[in-house]
Amino acid sequence: MAFTVSRRRFLAHGGAAALAASTSLAMPRISRAASRPEFTHGVQSGDVDTTSGMAWVRVDRPSRVDFEWATTESFANARKLHALNALPDSDFAVKRLIEDLPSDQEIFWRAVATDLADANGVSEPIVGRFRTAPASRRSVRFTWSGDTVGQGWGIDEDRGGMVGYGTMAKHEPDFFLHSGDTIYADGPLKESVELEDGSLWKNIVTPEKSKVAETLTEYRGQWKYNLLDKNVLALNASVPTFYQWDDHEVVNNWSSTKDLSADERYSVKEIGLLSARGARAFHEMTPIRFIPQEPGRVYRKIAYGPMLDIFFLDLRSYRGGNSDNLQPTASEASAMMGPEQIAWLKRELNNSKATWKVIASDMPIGLLVPDGEKWEAVANGEDGDAKGRELEFADLLRFIKSAGITNTVWLTADVHYTAAHHYSPDRAAFQDFEPFWEFVSGPIHAGTFGPNALDMTFGPEVRYVKAPEEGQVNLPPSAGLQFFGIVDIDGASEELTVRLMDTADTELWKTTLQPARKA
Repeated sequence: MAFTVSRRRFLAHGGAAALAASTSLAMPRISRAASRPEFTHGVQSGDVDTTSGMAWVRVDRPSRVDFEWATTESFANARKLHALNALPDSDFAVKRLIEDLPSDQEIFWRAVATDLADANGVSEPIVGRFRTAPASRRSVRFTWSGDTVGQGWGIDEDRGGMVGYGTMAKHEPDFFLHSGDTIYADGPLKESVELEDGSLWKNIVTPEKSKVAETLTEYRGQWKYNLLDKNVLALNASVPTFYQWDDHEVVNNWSSTKDLSADERYSVKEIGLLSARGARAFHEMTPIRFIPQEPGRVYRKIAYGPMLDIFFLDLRSYRGGNSDNLQPTASEASAMMGPEQIAWLKRELNNSKATWKVIASDMPIGLLVPDGEKWEAVANGEDGDAKGRELEFADLLRFIKSAGITNTVWLTADVHYTAAHHYSPDRAAFQDFEPFWEFVSGPIHAGTFGPNALDMTFGPEVRYVKAPEEGQVNLPPSAGLQFFGIVDIDGASEELTVRLMDTADTELWKTTLQPARKA
């Protein structure tokens, strides 16, 4: 059967739930149970490549969850997969890798839950959808942003909820790359916030979002909150999300030296315990792939066809404590990625055959991000030779040049405004690297800040920036300074075009990069 439902139509009619109701899907047997299991937070897909993709659902009770997939909306000739059990130890969330898929194909997947305490209790089906990556050249489009439900700005249904997610969906991307600060576990919500114009921002508030997250249940609740939004649910129904994390999945600016002793909001003061709970919730509540050799690992590569490899960094889990960031030589104290991740990244970049190598970094390279009197990101404000965390990046950039690796593009978020930065050795204190671009986006739904100052160690130059006017901080989403980016790779020319967008769908700036060929 030919594919007939466009992504836009799929989203406009309510996504997976509407598809399940409106097509001739095989329904579960009639249940005689007093109640049936229910799927509570829609569907999620993620980490899609040429032959596989992740599927995620959550139910409301202990259940056996059966999965199947097909290449048609009718689920003709569907392939059934072995069932998984949804149990309390994962908060009834389950995810699985769907493998052996045809490339460049619309994939429909369906889940049905059976109550483990009552075999007659069978749920209605729920349907997700994604398109596998191409095995040959075709045009690819994806979006990226970061920073969701931060600084007290939650779901205000009277203002349309998280409208940025809906705006991205209109562009029908192959996937959405979430660059971190996917939740704000340290950002409680109030029921209402008075704005400068006298109107009220009215948040939906749940028990878990009324305080900082400390328990595993409270961390899970941060994720479940975001999945209450109609725009997020609709995007998830047909667009896979590729996740990475940063600090707010645990607590602001966390590292091993984070001190919560004076923070009266926290009864749990141990950052190691909080980060363990935050990491577990992150992996339970997202469709990120499971990596056997390190089950909690976030850094990974996704090969999305012959023109695109994406390298997801983790600048949080392996860093030394935040400090003055001026260590003269590399050490545990100056680490940002750590030696194992750096070795992995060099190896994978060197082995990549893709035209474009997108490095998804949860923090920018040259922007100054303070943490009180310490530094939170890579740069240290000295504008000189590489020191502290800059040492790892200098080593990586030198390697990229010496190995002849071409067409690297850096995408990031974190700073809550949008910008385009061009890095060149001609402007830099450290000069042993080839010029490259870094594009910044976000927030997708959080307070707006910035712009931040630049450190000249690697010679960045601002080619575009949009941020609040001087003196304005934590502007609400209703102020209009919410951002995402679109990346298009043309299947014929292999040109890569980046567009910086706002959530009103205004194109703010764009550039087209020509692919260089490796000698």
